[in-house]
Amino acid sequence: MIVGLDVGGTNIDAVIIEKGNIIDTIKRPVNHEHLFESIWTALEELFSRHDKENIERINLSTTVSTNAIVENKTSPVGMIIQNGPGLPNDYLACGDENVFISGYVDHRGKLVKDLDQKEIDKAIELFKERNIDSCAVVTKFCTRNFSHELKIKELLEKHFSSITMGHNLSGKLNFPRRVFTSYLNAAIYHTFKNFSNDIKKSMEREGIGAPLYILKADGGTTSLSAAQERPVETILSGPAASFMGINALLHTDKDALLLDIGGTTTDIFFLADGLPLFEPLGIEIGSYKTLVRALYSHSIGLGGDSSIEITNGRLKIGPNREGPPYALGGPKATPTDALIALDKMKIGNREKAIEAMKLLSKELNLSIKDTAQKILDTMGDMIKNEVDRLLAQINSKPVYTVKELLYGKKIKPQLINMIGGPAKFMQPILEKKFNLPCYFPKHYHVANAIGAALAKITTDITLIADTSQGILSVPEMGVYEKINRNYGLDSARQRAIEILIERAVSLGAAKDEIETEIIEESVFNMVRGFFTSGKNIRIKAQIKPGLIGEVKGDKND
Repeated sequence: MIVGLDVGGTNIDAVIIEKGNIIDTIKRPVNHEHLFESIWTALEELFSRHDKENIERINLSTTVSTNAIVENKTSPVGMIIQNGPGLPNDYLACGDENVFISGYVDHRGKLVKDLDQKEIDKAIELFKERNIDSCAVVTKFCTRNFSHELKIKELLEKHFSSITMGHNLSGKLNFPRRVFTSYLNAAIYHTFKNFSNDIKKSMEREGIGAPLYILKADGGTTSLSAAQERPVETILSGPAASFMGINALLHTDKDALLLDIGGTTTDIFFLADGLPLFEPLGIEIGSYKTLVRALYSHSIGLGGDSSIEITNGRLKIGPNREGPPYALGGPKATPTDALIALDKMKIGNREKAIEAMKLLSKELNLSIKDTAQKILDTMGDMIKNEVDRLLAQINSKPVYTVKELLYGKKIKPQLINMIGGPAKFMQPILEKKFNLPCYFPKHYHVANAIGAALAKITTDITLIADTSQGILSVPEMGVYEKINRNYGLDSARQRAIEILIERAVSLGAAKDEIETEIIEESVFNMVRGFFTSGKNIRIKAQIKPGLIGEVKGDKND
């Protein structure tokens, strides 16, 4: 049995899947003030109906990291930044204390100027004075040579419990994004660690020995222990679960629009010839641009529980959710109340929903039925307008998918696949607005949890080989080894795959589940004077994203 659990803005959804069959589901309200208790209560209820010894794995999509960043509930961070010449300090400063140190390596990883230990000692004293316990160390071109980061970590680890090194987070070259990614990783480290420790203790108390995996922004999973070291990878875990759920239940090889219409937000995704779009550089969250691998997604503050107001005679839905629907004791009318009033949804107090529509109808000078229908039509217009805007933006630039860069590709959705509580009721409206066929699966209400349950472990590595210097490095794994001058592309490919498999196994992947692929490679000669001095080889390899199984008996509706 595989357990999937998704923590959304409004509800916690959980499923149990056995041999491709969905054998149990639950949906419970989430209390973000007591998030762990909400999660564990949902899991306990699910476990109470089944033999816990038969659970093979638990895949969890969590909002812990995202919420900590968005709500500014992060730990203070001391940043040690070695930016070398050419970059202004103010632009990179992001921690509670930022110490810029001398020394640097060049773009090929060659040491130009060594560290000054006195500067590190001063940073240690400053951080201790400020009661800072989380640090991040980022040096320019650390992907080419991370020896300075390792030396600094050795000096820090006697004094601080959390130390993030920039080279561990990504093999991409983008120093400002690496600084911000490292800062966020350090800032949420303790929040995520406390959460994961609570989960582990509760599982031990309940006698559950199954491994627990966390969903990442790229639609894959990672082990709980790996997520503790790199919690920044788990931001936007929720939209990733949405995408994987749609992909698991409504597969297509066409250009498509994917929607998850939830209680608080609507998540929007696109497919290019059936492949998910990817953020080419990394996620942007708040004011921070990062190197975190991610599926392309966009969220708008529009959902079944979005509050409704009339402003200057115009209907306004969202972006805020101020509580449950009026029919369920909430303070304001919501689109869910419109569905209940139209007798499409059989929950809550219908009389209260009709009362909510009546209050709005007076201001709109419409009947109660027409008011409810106008709310749903307005939702459809809001989604259509945002999708049109996003498509114009996407199609003005090169299209990146999870596998490759598609030059000249223009995305033209041929269908809509959607999930979420209101999905069934929005189908005819969206078909009319977009003039496209629109589908939803049988288990549309818990599809996020299904997506979380079936997500594979994913990871990627970047291998750089410089035969002139005789050095091969894989920064994400801390690999730094010698090679000879005759080292070639074939050897680099083989070594990259070996290291990738090693990393995947360390994250909890079974060898028979691992599908590797090389997604980028380049090799060029380095010339000194009139002679070739060596080769520069770069390989980008990944575990192919995907699902660990299929769901039976869930046909398109």
